[in-house]
Amino acid sequence: MAKAWKKLSILALAAALAAMVAMVGCSSGQKSEEATDEKAATETTAEPVELQVFAANSLSKAMEEVQAAYIEDGHSNVTFADTQYKSSGELNEMLGAGSYADLLISASKSSMDTAAKEGYVDEGTRVDMFKNDLVIVSKEGSGLKDVTLQDIADGKYTFCVGDESVPAGNYADQALSTVGVYIPSGDDEGKTGKDISGKNGSFAEGYNPVLDTSVGNVCKHAQSGDVDVAFVYTSDVYRFGGVEIVGTVPADTHKNIVYPGAITSQSKNVEATQEFLDWCQNSEKAQEIWQKWGFELA
Repeated sequence: MAKAWKKLSILALAAALAAMVAMVGCSSGQKSEEATDEKAATETTAEPVELQVFAANSLSKAMEEVQAAYIEDGHSNVTFADTQYKSSGELNEMLGAGSYADLLISASKSSMDTAAKEGYVDEGTRVDMFKNDLVIVSKEGSGLKDVTLQDIADGKYTFCVGDESVPAGNYADQALSTVGVYIPSGDDEGKTGKDISGKNGSFAEGYNPVLDTSVGNVCKHAQSGDVDVAFVYTSDVYRFGGVEIVGTVPADTHKNIVYPGAITSQSKNVEATQEFLDWCQNSEKAQEIWQKWGFELA
């Protein structure tokens, strides 16, 4: 009798424990379901927002991928208007003419300085986002290698650079001034390299480079073989293909290549724009994409 009673007690205890485990499991499952429902509700109730980005031409491929990744990474309420990829000078002109944007990313500090001076951006939101390098490229399979600034000065190659509205062109002009190919004028007269703006000067007699309105177009001139070499960013080699690096422009011959970003003063979506700007710099997904396309985080 005692043994039977003991057996019944053990069975009762086991049943009680099983019931407790089931209750905990149900509770955990319920909490998990509630958390999932809460997250879904948050995403569903988040107000739809459309962001307009103005970005330097050289960012086009990378930015398209970053924007898609941002939406997938829990920001399904965000859409991007037709992002404008232009030279930094053109982007400032568009803002000055009344075009709307939430975020401006320039390819040079001087262009962002102008945007801040003209009141196009909120200076308090400004941040340096990326770094880049200036390189000399030629058509793939050209056979050229170790091309230097002095080679350009010696007239060995035809070349293409961006015009004054293109930061890559300004950096190229700064570098070319150190070998006498580009002649600074005005406040820059008598100076060379990183001490000049790379604007408002002229090319020395005997030099007639092809000029174009974006670094992308400059790269295409080398890609097609219109010119022997062109001055572009490292990221453009990843972006376009069809060209190969045949020389690196010494970093001490031009200003540091930095891409600043800032929220515009007219933005109607400041909070959402700041969240995107932060994600661009801090998200591992974003960092992988920038690096994939040849950009270094500043």
